[in-house]
Amino acid sequence: MRWTLKPKPSSDKVLELSNELQVEKNLASLLVQRGIDNFEQAKAFFRPKLSELYNPFLMQDMQKAVDRIEKAIANEENILIFGDYDVDGTTAVSLVASYLKSYYANIATYIPDRYAEGYGISLQGIDFAEDNGFSLIIALDCGIKAIDKVDYANKKGVDFIICDHHRPGDELPKAIAVLDPKRKDCTYPYDELCGCGVGFKLVQALASNRNQTIDDLKPYLDLVATAIAADIVPITGENRVLAYYGLEQINSHPRNGIKAIIHQLKKDVLTITDVVFIIAPRINAAGRMKHGNYAVELLMAQDFDNAKTMAAEIEVFNNDRRDLDKLITQEGLQQILENSEEKKFTTVVYQKDWHKGVIGIVASRLTETYYRPTLVFTKSGDKLAASARSVKGFDVYNALDSCKDYIEQFGGHKYAAGLTLLEENYIDFKQKFEQIVQDSIPEELLQPEIKIDAEIDFSDITPKFFRILKQFGPFGPQNMKPIFLAKNIKDAGYSKKVGAEGDHLKLNMIDEYGIKLNGIGFNLSKWHAYISKGNTFSIVFCIDENHWNGNTTLQLNVKDIKMVD
Repeated sequence: MRWTLKPKPSSDKVLELSNELQVEKNLASLLVQRGIDNFEQAKAFFRPKLSELYNPFLMQDMQKAVDRIEKAIANEENILIFGDYDVDGTTAVSLVASYLKSYYANIATYIPDRYAEGYGISLQGIDFAEDNGFSLIIALDCGIKAIDKVDYANKKGVDFIICDHHRPGDELPKAIAVLDPKRKDCTYPYDELCGCGVGFKLVQALASNRNQTIDDLKPYLDLVATAIAADIVPITGENRVLAYYGLEQINSHPRNGIKAIIHQLKKDVLTITDVVFIIAPRINAAGRMKHGNYAVELLMAQDFDNAKTMAAEIEVFNNDRRDLDKLITQEGLQQILENSEEKKFTTVVYQKDWHKGVIGIVASRLTETYYRPTLVFTKSGDKLAASARSVKGFDVYNALDSCKDYIEQFGGHKYAAGLTLLEENYIDFKQKFEQIVQDSIPEELLQPEIKIDAEIDFSDITPKFFRILKQFGPFGPQNMKPIFLAKNIKDAGYSKKVGAEGDHLKLNMIDEYGIKLNGIGFNLSKWHAYISKGNTFSIVFCIDENHWNGNTTLQLNVKDIKMVD
């Protein structure tokens, strides 16, 4: 594991901000590192306001989208809300459908079947629209590359409005409106919205026609925050504002479906991390193990008892998903060893009966193990389908683009993508992908890196310091929870291995000034023998709280340990 200490910001700026905000220099330094170096920027960071959200009509085609929806409502047309089966797609569909249903009845939802239809807009979905009298489809979190599908719909007299956030190709679909802040001709000031975020901007624009304010839209922000957390988009700009108020909504007045999930888990206050690891996987599990419709029904449930029943069913799906991804991960690791591929620059594995719903999770697990760009393939109809995951700093989307001669279809982001190809092209693709990565990836990217915000002493870690640190949240990409370095640490005598398998390390530490602190190091039990002998070591860590028997204490979440020479 590489430890990289971020450069110290200008001491003059730090001192100036420290005086202006009346906070410790350590905290001022963290703020300056995040590009916050005056009172007004700090105020916007610590106290985000919904009034700071941009005018939705700044997005290319927004007026066209609103006009077409208003026309459909005036003419009593049937509108189909279509979305992908993952968290971003199902929350987006639930948001737009529930908003429109609040004042217009002729609304239905459609989530494609992961296995029968695959990702994105499907011919089956368009046929469903035609057969059931839907003249307008609003596609969410998908569609930006669906050139042929939209042409097919146009021939059938079915109009499309596309709300997407993925990278467009050279050509845009011939839809009535294409809302995507990543369009080259779109001058919208923030282009890191998730699919549900783009859906929210559409709702914001529609609301302005009804003299509704942003406060009227707060009940929908629990969905937006869930999508932001699950889709791993930057927690900056508009996303930070939406995530901040969305978390507030989740913790105060969540919709029945989210409330039912929380109710099962007996957790009082959720952080963005809880949303990532508790709420999102359960919403995802419906689409992975059964059908994404389950997630939409849960998120749009009007009755809490009904929502509790659905949440219990989804909990079963989630447990099944866990078992399956554990099994397939083991099979994938075995395949790598059997084929002697441990030393390659990429991990590409394939088994025809692997469950398509969990290959993305498995790709993430394999990336964690071997730390290199990873693809997990399975059979899907008469083609092979794969999920791709990358390592920090390497653009897997661009690498796939260089292999497009062997690919039928692909889409996604820098760090995560999906693709399909013909089985006869698998070997050629695998070789080409390995070659592209080998030729283009800097060697240091093949080793995990921990970026350290600052070196501090145990004496700096006070309740007040942590109280202000918590206000840096919600945390996520480009606003990560601060990671610190502490040197010259020793075991205070009570550190021990913990966990069912003894994989984790419960740390009782003392620094060179005699200050003691407790910590937990997940999967760090290998260090027990070294530190228990009284050796000096360094740690990198986040600061967390430990809740036990009604007491709350500060605890270090230790990410890595290094011996001192």
